[in-house]
Amino acid sequence: MLEQSLSEVYTKFKVHFYQEMFNHLHNRETSLSTVELFCVEVIHALKSPTVAEFANFINVSSPNAAYKVNSLLKKGYINKIQSETDRREYHLEVTEKYYDYYNLSQKYVNAVVDRAKNYFTAEQIETLDNILTDMSKELMKDVAIPEVTP
Repeated sequence: MLEQSLSEVYTKFKVHFYQEMFNHLHNRETSLSTVELFCVEVIHALKSPTVAEFANFINVSSPNAAYKVNSLLKKGYINKIQSETDRREYHLEVTEKYYDYYNLSQKYVNAVVDRAKNYFTAEQIETLDNILTDMSKELMKDVAIPEVTP
């Protein structure tokens, strides 16, 4: 039962995002491929990784990662920022153009949260928040991304 419920919620968030992406694709001069979208989402989640950190996280070779990075750079979804401590190293950061995509899914998350606050009691919301926090921190340690700070 829990597996089905969690899978259904996750699927609805994904499918809503895909619907929004298709609705907005005709307005984009350079839309992202599916793989590019996955890559830029990983870069965003890793919070300014180096190219090597990005390559290691998605388990691809450095040349393959560089190819993906260059495509995202060309399309304007990420920037390479030179490290202040090691001038040979560059960090990847998402641009405002990426946030146009990101906001498609984040707006729906915010809408569902608002609906939940109106539907559930404050205690239920706190319990749900605690459960999701524990799931993220304790049950999903195999997905090592930097913590989100509120």
